[in-house]
Amino acid sequence: MKKKRFKNLIAVLAAVCVFQTTAFSAEQAGGQPPMMKPPVKNQANDFVKNTRASNKQGKIEIYTDDSGNQISKAQKERSKSLKKTYKGVTDNERLMEAMELMKNGLGSFSRKAILGNNLSGKPMIVNFEDLSKFGQAYTNFDALGWKKKERLYIYINKKHEDAPLPALAAVLSHEALHQDDFNSLNEETYAWTLEAAVWTQLSEKDPRYNDSMHPLVVRENTLKKLFIKGNYTSKFIRKTVFSNPGYANLPSRSPGFEDDNL
Repeated sequence: MKKKRFKNLIAVLAAVCVFQTTAFSAEQAGGQPPMMKPPVKNQANDFVKNTRASNKQGKIEIYTDDSGNQISKAQKERSKSLKKTYKGVTDNERLMEAMELMKNGLGSFSRKAILGNNLSGKPMIVNFEDLSKFGQAYTNFDALGWKKKERLYIYINKKHEDAPLPALAAVLSHEALHQDDFNSLNEETYAWTLEAAVWTQLSEKDPRYNDSMHPLVVRENTLKKLFIKGNYTSKFIRKTVFSNPGYANLPSRSPGFEDDNL
């Protein structure tokens, strides 16, 4: 009896195994079992191909200025253009931008002089400097025109490095008129008047700087008031120049500035 039951049990188990094997074969014939994943081939190569394809569709470019700050492509291209224009004049882009403001306006003559149309025939060298190195008397000057051998220089006091660009443009317009070893009250009068005129033009075009308390803007607004008070002439600026103790030893005339009515 026991042997018979044992044989029956073996028969049942064999039937179950045959059924499972048949079922598994059927799954293989119909595709992969639900819990199995298809084999992955060359996954690394596929990633590289996809990355290259993405780069071709839209390559990411990052632009930086000389200080490493991120800037736009347009800013980078403008910087490149400015450096080309003012090569030999300055490496400072704020001064370049200030000179750009002088184009096609009252400061145009001075800008051309800075670029080389001056008595030396060479571009003027423009930069911010500690003016005390030229002598203690110059420490608090806002700017200084200088001639060394055959080169002309314009130095703006380092304390004005953050000054608004129109104010820098006005000062540069003034200093670019000093092109030789001579100076005079007439020359200073003309230079101060041109500075006032350039500031007046630029500040009216872009009035956001008018209320600035930057020391250089305070200077420009003082000149602007004298300029307007004199009905846009040198009348009151001349009086200020002639009474300036710093100009006490200057002659009244110098080459190019012989006319007292300038």
